[in-house]
Amino acid sequence: MALHLAKRGMAVALIDRQAPGEATSYGNAGIIEGNTVFPPAFPTKFGDLLRIALKRSPVANYHLAHLPRIAPWLMAFRAASRPDRLVETAQLMRPLMARAIGEHEALAAEAGAERHFGRRGWLKLYRHEAAFAALAPELEVAARFGIANVLLNRDEAQALEPALNAVFRHAVHWTGAVSIDNPLALTQAYAARFATLGGLTLSGDARTLHRAAPYWRVDTAAGPIDAGDVVVALGPWTADIVAPLGIQLPLAVKRGYHRHFRPQGNARLSRPVLDAENGYVLAPMEQGVRVTTGVEFAARDARPTPVQLDRLLPAARELFPLGEPVEAKPWLGARPCFPDSRPVIGRAPRQRGLWLAYGHAHWGLTLGPATGRLLAEMMTGATPFCDPKPYGAERFMR
Repeated sequence: MALHLAKRGMAVALIDRQAPGEATSYGNAGIIEGNTVFPPAFPTKFGDLLRIALKRSPVANYHLAHLPRIAPWLMAFRAASRPDRLVETAQLMRPLMARAIGEHEALAAEAGAERHFGRRGWLKLYRHEAAFAALAPELEVAARFGIANVLLNRDEAQALEPALNAVFRHAVHWTGAVSIDNPLALTQAYAARFATLGGLTLSGDARTLHRAAPYWRVDTAAGPIDAGDVVVALGPWTADIVAPLGIQLPLAVKRGYHRHFRPQGNARLSRPVLDAENGYVLAPMEQGVRVTTGVEFAARDARPTPVQLDRLLPAARELFPLGEPVEAKPWLGARPCFPDSRPVIGRAPRQRGLWLAYGHAHWGLTLGPATGRLLAEMMTGATPFCDPKPYGAERFMR
């Protein structure tokens, strides 16, 4: 958002407790998913639910004490996972998804960060026939949207990635995806471009935001900053600001972990690989092969419990020759998620000059530049590139 606003000649201050890119955006699989069709959905098979309930699934984990708090959100998420609702969500998200890669490429060219982009797509692997067959509705919608993909057998997939072992039966090569080999470095490059346009980056806790009529005020290490318009884009921390203002939105946190591993011998990956039935991604990064976990339902600030890594590593090592870990311990991040898998982008209800951009779930890195452009167009009175209504906070306040 800050970069797009600065590009339009506005005076912009970016305020964060950490340096740009060091929070949730750092910890993803590095995939710009302009080819995404369906969002992650609530599991429907009894066996899958039982494994999650018994804490044996690598796909999801939970803290028991958190379940009563998250239960209403889970029920809403389950309702939004009906087949007809998934198709609706895919249609509503398509304008943002369709712009995702192009907006990133434009900013990366300005920031001199193209070297971080890989254009080999990504692979989704399926170990069992039933899992692959269940993909049919998504492939049908992808064809309707014109999203390129190639169905591969095991030998064809191994021709693309020779280091993969033959523990799967089918693969889908989503050819249009772009991968990032260092999300932190990319975000830092965008921040440097923001600075060249006159943008200020200040250290401070954005949760100090409050009314100082007629302005909004936030405290920073350099003193208070006042502005007539403020964008709150704090991801899972946004509720700390908007809830006291009377804006109660059904945001939940899906925590996730990753850890980098050295490959054994000469093994390498040239693109990210999803083991669909085990819920993890192997992503080639500058730091090593990043192994990402599925989701964990827990309080945002609860202590780390990276048990999913232990659950998935046998399957990951069966698929690819992972060596020793690079870091001493896993990284933990928190994904801000609404139950309908759509972000909130636009004016905050009943709060003049306050704008919201959060709740992008698994697509924060993917949709950052497209979201920034859409919000900048709204804030400057330009014609938005798509209808922002599906992303309005008002959809939860009927």
